[in-house]
Amino acid sequence: MASEQKKEEYQEYVRQNSPKTNLPLQMAKAFVMGGVICCVGQFIVNTAAEQFGIGKETAAGWCSMILILISALLTGFNLYGRLVKWGGAGALVPITGFANSVVASAIEYKTEGQVYGIGCKIFTIAGPVILYGIVTSWGLGILYWLGKIMGIL
Repeated sequence: MASEQKKEEYQEYVRQNSPKTNLPLQMAKAFVMGGVICCVGQFIVNTAAEQFGIGKETAAGWCSMILILISALLTGFNLYGRLVKWGGAGALVPITGFANSVVASAIEYKTEGQVYGIGCKIFTIAGPVILYGIVTSWGLGILYWLGKIMGIL
């Protein structure tokens, strides 16, 4: 009985102290934020292709690099966090959020030194994404290669 009462008290405590969220509003903000980032990216691709005569694939590569640079700079100036606070997952999911996680780790651990701080901990958040991305792409590449050899693809 006492444990049941403690569980109920704890549930009430959690309910009172949990932030109240408006899910439809959060989803709309994430949609808008992600859309803005994508529009900026498309603007970069179009501008590079039209103004500088760069092919679409090369322009897409430049777009990724420029978005990463912008995200890193905004993180360094402590502005990207505000975008994340407002836009939620819309700011965290694209490549800009990935760049933010790497730069934020570097900034957080810089006081521990170049090697033991930044060098060891820069990929604390992004490391698993990189690891599983490489392993998955390698595995899919092997499956594709086998499918080509067997005539399936």
